[in-house]
Amino acid sequence: MRKILILLTFTLFAFSCQNNTSTPLNVQVENNEKQFPKLEPNRYNVGFLIMDGVFNTELTAPFDIFQHTIFRENIKAMNVFTVANTDEAVTTFEGMRILPDYNYLNDSLPKIDILVIPSAEHHLDTDLDDKKMIAFVQKVAKDAEFVTSHCDGAFVLAKAGLLDNVASTTFPSDIKKMREMFPKLDIRDNTLFVHDGKYITSAGGAKSFEAALYLCEYLYGKEIAKSLAGGLVIDWTLDGYPHTIIKE
Repeated sequence: MRKILILLTFTLFAFSCQNNTSTPLNVQVENNEKQFPKLEPNRYNVGFLIMDGVFNTELTAPFDIFQHTIFRENIKAMNVFTVANTDEAVTTFEGMRILPDYNYLNDSLPKIDILVIPSAEHHLDTDLDDKKMIAFVQKVAKDAEFVTSHCDGAFVLAKAGLLDNVASTTFPSDIKKMREMFPKLDIRDNTLFVHDGKYITSAGGAKSFEAALYLCEYLYGKEIAKSLAGGLVIDWTLDGYPHTIIKE
């Protein structure tokens, strides 16, 4: 009888374990399904191109400005999201880990109205050899309303041939390098951002905030831009601010 009870107890325990593990397994499978950001209609879709080595400020400064447009009334606000060539976390130069919203190699991407290219550690060398990344930038730029870069993100635009007929700028100490690599381009110095057609290139760093605020002023007017700046405790005015507008 004792042997029967032990066998019955073991059988019930095994059955219980099977039942207990089935539910978490199902939950895990459901959670592994990729979740894309919810994009509200009637907004600008703003895609930020990120990769390992992307610099925090050139990413988060314009991201903050553009994301805060959703809290302003009676404007066409912005859906902001990140795009990379991977589903895995991207590690910034400063060590932040960011899970991309979209993988441009595999996912069906929404139309990107505004493409933002923050600077990254290897934008002056190995990143420029990434043919798939360059092709992605070229493809998006064809239909985008605006293409913006911060700091050395301008090197990506230059490599993609998008700055051939427009004026541009980059991180101040890298202007000489950019002129050497792309001698035919019109690269401006002593300016913190350049707006030429659909392209806005900025010196980057903390001035990435101002370049993003400029685009918001261009789209929404001065009062909205000042409101966005005030929400982030930034004094904003174009008066006396070194900038270059070629053609709009």
